[in-house]
Amino acid sequence: MNLSNKLLTWFQANGRDMPWRVKGRAHENPYAVWISEIMLQQTTVKTVLDYFPRWMGRFPDIQTLAAADIQDVLLQWQGLGYYTRARKLHECARVLMDKYQGKIPADRTELLKLPGIGPYTASSICCFAFNLPETVVDGNVIRVIARLYGLTHAVTKEEIYALAKPLTPKKQGADYASAIMDLGATVCTPEHPLCHLCPWAKDCQAHIKQITDKIPLISKPEKQERTGYVWLIKNHRNEYCIRKRTEKGLLSGLYEFPWRYREENPLFPIHSSADKITHTFTHFKLTLIINRIEAEIPPIPNGLFVPPAKFEKYPFSTLMGKVIHKHIYLD
Repeated sequence: MNLSNKLLTWFQANGRDMPWRVKGRAHENPYAVWISEIMLQQTTVKTVLDYFPRWMGRFPDIQTLAAADIQDVLLQWQGLGYYTRARKLHECARVLMDKYQGKIPADRTELLKLPGIGPYTASSICCFAFNLPETVVDGNVIRVIARLYGLTHAVTKEEIYALAKPLTPKKQGADYASAIMDLGATVCTPEHPLCHLCPWAKDCQAHIKQITDKIPLISKPEKQERTGYVWLIKNHRNEYCIRKRTEKGLLSGLYEFPWRYREENPLFPIHSSADKITHTFTHFKLTLIINRIEAEIPPIPNGLFVPPAKFEKYPFSTLMGKVIHKHIYLD
């Protein structure tokens, strides 16, 4: 039995059940596959399992998403981070309605023309929505292939793709892509892999040589640390001033408390305070020192006073949402 067949047999007995895929065939709803793939970018499966059904309940199809207000879309996305993904979903839905009769194309070249869909997402949609034999390479696949071939050097995605492609069967594209991802997620894990459960154990060079803990070798840049200040501005009605970010740059279009990096000119006077909030983004960690002031009219552009009970109606950035819960609700 070749490697692909071994893995497919293992998957039928051990593969995970997901609401956006089915065993033995393509998912009947390409829209669900597309949404899940965008959500899974930079987000764990566990988190997406919570968000996915709520999203599908609010935006059950492409037409509904295309017709929705962008603020509603951002609100439904709140907490997932990387809000550009939500904007691109909304933009792509409108393109699909205008140019593709509201249907997701079953063609990789056409998929790559759509907003927010890159090579990996296009391949994933082809596999899971249309059962095509696309080679999908994510972090799990990199680890599985690197260990299978015993690659002790720093690997690249291109190198892994070249090794993974010949293993991809011409049929059962959806099952095979799911299988190799599940193998990495549940058996060939980053630490303490369960090699005794692996269908490829007898073929795996890392297992044979007992060097799984050394593979894959991937260098990660050290996260930069930045600091700044955030101002909690309250009026006599115990409402807090929030602002909507401009439509450019990080977290654009979302609501937040006013804040600045330490090296920028402060918006308001700075008071020494032990209270602070820290949030880790993909490439850096940001720590904001909290300042409290009082005012009766919004002292910032795009500012408005809102009672904490109504914050849930606004699409807040993840960072500012943590400020809300930690330093207002608990006061």
